[in-house]
Amino acid sequence: MPQLMQDWFIEAMDSTGSAVGFRVRKKLEDVTTPFQHIEIYETTDFGNLMVIDGCIMLTGRENFFYHEMLTHPVLCTHPEIRQVAIIGGGDCGTLREVLKHPGVKSVTQVDIDEMVTRLSEKYFPELCESNQDPRATLLFEDGLEWIENQPENSLDLLIIDSTDPVGVAEGLFEHPFYKMCFRALKPGGVLVQQSESPLLHTALIADMQEKLKAVGFRSTDWLHFPQSCYPSGWWSTTVARKGGQLKLPYPPETINLKTRFYNREIHQAALAKPAFWRN
Repeated sequence: MPQLMQDWFIEAMDSTGSAVGFRVRKKLEDVTTPFQHIEIYETTDFGNLMVIDGCIMLTGRENFFYHEMLTHPVLCTHPEIRQVAIIGGGDCGTLREVLKHPGVKSVTQVDIDEMVTRLSEKYFPELCESNQDPRATLLFEDGLEWIENQPENSLDLLIIDSTDPVGVAEGLFEHPFYKMCFRALKPGGVLVQQSESPLLHTALIADMQEKLKAVGFRSTDWLHFPQSCYPSGWWSTTVARKGGQLKLPYPPETINLKTRFYNREIHQAALAKPAFWRN
């Protein structure tokens, strides 16, 4: 359960016997929407902090690890990606990274809670600097309903930038949702989804891959990266391709992106699996 201890915000996780905390100066916002409880804090060392339903979502200092690794490994190795959709991602950091790729023609972001975006525009403006890009469309509706209504074979890339698999996001980790995603993707299309900690949630990552294959995705993989504000400080994304083998070769040296973490060497390291991983 989250708690404020003197000048600290602490997210304690009983299930893992661990906690993540940040020293804070003050609370900037406290908003309850029809979907969730959102808090914004000013920290002493990590910029602003967003908390949803007691769980740390992002900080201004190190969110780039997550946003870059959720997007660039696939976009740099699949140059034919033109039509992209993001389910979740209301802070707009993932949208910003996708739009760094000139080959992308359109990006539709679908988040159920508009307040996440409005608070991000106010407290994390650097994440929202591409919101007015003419290629971007921001929708505030249920991602499950949206993907169900998409034409078959209409998307090249589907990014699931969700919170943990509880509450409003629980359905984004289940068979019916994956089946709808598979239908909406073009042959050769790719799904990328945040998939929690490789240390704490190995069973979840394996379960996601089994479910993705069960609905028709031929091949899957996962990548890992540091993320200090999330449980264990180590996070992952799971990737699946519709038809054909999933390949994530090192991107060509000619790719020139303005990034803070992602590069060719990081791409290579993220594909390496820890010795304890069970395929």
